[in-house]
Amino acid sequence: MTIVEVLGWLGTVTAILLGLPQLVRLARTGNAEGLSLPAWQAFLAVNIGWTAHGITIGQAPQIVASALSLASTVPILILLSRHLGRRIWSTLLPGLVLAGIMILVDQLFGSGAYGAIAIIPAVLANAGQSVALIRSSHVRGVSALFLILAVLNQGLWVTWAILVADAGTIIAAGITGMIALFNLIWYAGRRLGIPALRPEAVPTAHSRTGDSRKAPRGFSRRTDAS
Repeated sequence: MTIVEVLGWLGTVTAILLGLPQLVRLARTGNAEGLSLPAWQAFLAVNIGWTAHGITIGQAPQIVASALSLASTVPILILLSRHLGRRIWSTLLPGLVLAGIMILVDQLFGSGAYGAIAIIPAVLANAGQSVALIRSSHVRGVSALFLILAVLNQGLWVTWAILVADAGTIIAAGITGMIALFNLIWYAGRRLGIPALRPEAVPTAHSRTGDSRKAPRGFSRRTDAS
């Protein structure tokens, strides 16, 4: 097995595992504090778009990693939609539309153009999480292991892409990796006591309709300080 294959499959394994810690934490605690819905909608587009890109360039690691990552991303979106009192399909639709645009660009204009376009959902996903980490009153709902795996995963894909000369992956994974690293550092700072900047309450279904409604089943109503 060549170094390219080793890196590719390491990237595959970390990509598959990436969303699992966050899914487990959300399902176990019912706490969505610090999580960003737009970020996970963008992750849906990323998973679908990179699955299609892997098929286009004939790289099994990308296909397997991105396709299996949907097994975490979709359940997380379903749980968040219930938490926010939204319809599931309206929650999934933005990610599906964005994925369709990514696939169209890849087929019409090639890998380089795809990489430039793929930056958009990748940045939306990670920057959306950045905003949530900066502004959320609490970050108890965020999985530290998820953030660590995100940095590791992008580092592996950048190295792999350099070796296979895939411009699209180099561009997208490089920028995404820098934002993922920022998220990890900022999360650590928040856990160590850095306060929220311009804090905002985490929206929930009951907060929009008054406290007379019960919180959705399985989700925390805690609003006390961490």
